[in-house]
Amino acid sequence: MLTDLSPLIAATARWLTTAYPPCGGALASALCEAQARQAVTVAAWLRYPTEIDAALVTMAGPGGADRLDWISGAERAGGEPAEEWAWRTWVDEVVASWAAGLLTDPELAGLAVDALADGEHASGTPVEFRRLVDPDDGDRRAAALLRHPDFLAPVAGLHHDQLLDRLRPGRALAA
Repeated sequence: MLTDLSPLIAATARWLTTAYPPCGGALASALCEAQARQAVTVAAWLRYPTEIDAALVTMAGPGGADRLDWISGAERAGGEPAEEWAWRTWVDEVVASWAAGLLTDPELAGLAVDALADGEHASGTPVEFRRLVDPDDGDRRAAALLRHPDFLAPVAGLHHDQLLDRLRPGRALAA
């Protein structure tokens, strides 16, 4: 059984950086992608905290980006081959929403990263999420759209209450 969330993480991070593109050249693109990937990784690990959860989502599929595309205005234009958009089937709406919330709220991002400390995904491997929890000026400039609370509000608000519930003090991550 596949328990690797990397296809979901890659597709959801790609969706975020496509919908909210970097500001600048190649370096800005890399910095923006790194921030999106860190936020999505934290969100995915929170959403699917155990190997069983990860296996189930990889078996059933995360649902795709249709609703996110509609909300953000990133809907597929007519005439484009379907295979160029096939990766969007691996986008997870809840994970994208949670990642958007983490990108726009540093305090919430810190709480989320702290919540991962005892989870199955982070065990045995040192993991750093500095670009998410402590972005420098270059990170902020590169991801100005990706971190803008007003732009991300429609996506971040979709499942914000669920994220807050997951991070509620006293709640076990694996529950």
